[in-house]
Amino acid sequence: MTAAVLFGSFALLLLLSVPIGIALGLATLLAILYSGTIPLEFLAQGLITSVDSFPLMAVPFFILAGEIMARGGVTDRLFNVANALVGNRTGGFAIATVITCMFFAAISGSGPATVAAIGGIMIPAMVKHGYDKRFATALVAAAGSLGVIIPPSIPMVIYGVSASASIGGLFVGGIIPGLMIAGALMAYAYYYSRKKGYKGSTEKTSFKHILQSVWEAKWALVIPFIILGGIYGGVFTPTEAAVVAVVYSLLAGFILYRELTIKQLPRVFADAALTTATILIIVGSATAFGRLLTIEQIPNQVADWMLTISENKIILILLITILLLVVGCFMDTLAAIIILTPILLPIAVTLGYDPIHFGMIMVVNLAIGFITPPLGVNLFVGSGISGISIESLSKAIVPFFLVMVLTLFILVFVPQLTLYLVELRG
Repeated sequence: MTAAVLFGSFALLLLLSVPIGIALGLATLLAILYSGTIPLEFLAQGLITSVDSFPLMAVPFFILAGEIMARGGVTDRLFNVANALVGNRTGGFAIATVITCMFFAAISGSGPATVAAIGGIMIPAMVKHGYDKRFATALVAAAGSLGVIIPPSIPMVIYGVSASASIGGLFVGGIIPGLMIAGALMAYAYYYSRKKGYKGSTEKTSFKHILQSVWEAKWALVIPFIILGGIYGGVFTPTEAAVVAVVYSLLAGFILYRELTIKQLPRVFADAALTTATILIIVGSATAFGRLLTIEQIPNQVADWMLTISENKIILILLITILLLVVGCFMDTLAAIIILTPILLPIAVTLGYDPIHFGMIMVVNLAIGFITPPLGVNLFVGSGISGISIESLSKAIVPFFLVMVLTLFILVFVPQLTLYLVELRG
């Protein structure tokens, strides 16, 4: 009955549009009061101890680095490089948008931040060049999901903490899946642009122009190599890499590009603090929620139940994948990872899945949740930028959703796509 109170109150609070972090905390509180055997201090301890983690310190620093870079001239220069490479081809602006999202994803670690930073520039630019606004907005919303798939990734940090898995290994494992999904999105963008007759820019691209664009963006392009190279090379941990990203972004904004001013800093810090506070409330509440599930032995019961459905590995992993896709429609990514990892990871390990591979399956599944209503955070950000209604945008996103799901299933059944670089790194 305690579990029924926990899930029932949580579902009711979500239906009442209570923010997910608050809903998780209140549902946990109500379940504790109902049980009568768990002290109220359990919730307070969960909120504090869950965020008292060195690896988790990477989250606020990556958020801050993304905010600084979005205002420090990095985004414009990344697009100029992408546009110089493919801008004059059929669907060039659409393909350049995905490439720019890839670059920014390797900096920010956040899906909504990628949509906000790239969408504000690219959606108006694509519309100006004749692209349909619905398509342009849907493309940016879908490509923004790369923000949590291409490392560094905030959900990967949360999964690593929850599963006691190597965060560096997860970052390495995300490279090929991220490139695959980006490639699939670019392929569809090219197909759609060719079908609709969206031509590239009339300017001829020369090798000199590409080199010039790369040179102007050199300080932006080097950021992912500093962050990821430092982690993979053992120079610093993912948490220390996040601090390095903040210091470098301040250097780039103030000195190298000179587009960041002292007057902008209070707004930058305020936005980063607001996002960080929201995330940490969700993490703390979700951790307490998850610990209560463990006390009630719900993970073991769910695992036993799923293993009785079928002994077929393919059927079970398909059920888990479908469950994650559905959960992504209704629950915040970080909360879903914290709550579901203790439930699903033991099942995946029993089926022979490597924890890093399964972590990538979870992250990609829940990244798709960024573009699926009713939660669909990227849809709301894109809608706010373009003025397209959520209903209209939800229809336009369907082809991108199908492309990402198809790529997801390839990643599920071909583990080497995730583990090859991890094993190569040793």
